[in-house]
Amino acid sequence: MHVEEDDGATRRLLAAERQAATAELLRAAGSVTVAEVQERFGVSPMTARRDLRILEESGLARRTHGGAMLPGGRNHPSAGDAFADAAREHAAERARIAEAVAATVRADESVYLDSSPAAIEVARRLVRGQLPLTIVTNSQPIAHLVAEAEPGNVRLTAIGGALNRRTRGFVGPSAMETIRRHFADRLFLSVRGVAPSGALTESDELEAEVKRAMIERSRSVLLVAQGHKFDERGLNVVVPFSRVDQSYLTDAPIAGSRVLQEAGVDVISV
Repeated sequence: MHVEEDDGATRRLLAAERQAATAELLRAAGSVTVAEVQERFGVSPMTARRDLRILEESGLARRTHGGAMLPGGRNHPSAGDAFADAAREHAAERARIAEAVAATVRADESVYLDSSPAAIEVARRLVRGQLPLTIVTNSQPIAHLVAEAEPGNVRLTAIGGALNRRTRGFVGPSAMETIRRHFADRLFLSVRGVAPSGALTESDELEAEVKRAMIERSRSVLLVAQGHKFDERGLNVVVPFSRVDQSYLTDAPIAGSRVLQEAGVDVISV
């Protein structure tokens, strides 16, 4: 169990639980200061600032001088806004899928997770569990989530490279080299759009490249998608449906599910 000390007082609290409670404070009040986090949880200023940094990297907060505020408090749009907005949209459906797919993971498996809000939700559930397993990811928020988790039953292989600030994922030649060095039992894959023509698509070319490489290095590929994904389409084709083994869907159109099934994909409605 994680132990935090401040001025001789000891509080036993899991880091992930403390950060979740801090996020609730933010949602309720709109902002929070380092001093408030210190006082409420009995932690040091360094720990309070680290918690706020992790919330920012997860798209749940925006750091300010001496504290943090909700991402929606920004006056001007940015790549960080886009990530936070994506994390909030369709959150309930994403949580349902994450709960379902995380339950399929077995002890000592290795799992690829991409840099998507859906993958973050899966990671949250995996680190809360008791299973020993390995996560391989190019997602900056997921890497921090695993690194801060207690107990440390989840091993982490972080994929480095150039940071895509919109997705908070590492891409480029360095990321590709790391992926090629690792195999995984399964990949939980999220994409920008599921095209009726039979292809998974991404907006960003480098993100599409990373996901393509993860697919090649995974024994089993599981697509996670909400119904709105069937109405969206990215510029870049990742792979055809035939490269997917299973799909976990919420509110998917009948026609979309049928096309996946015709391509040999096992469709599971959540």
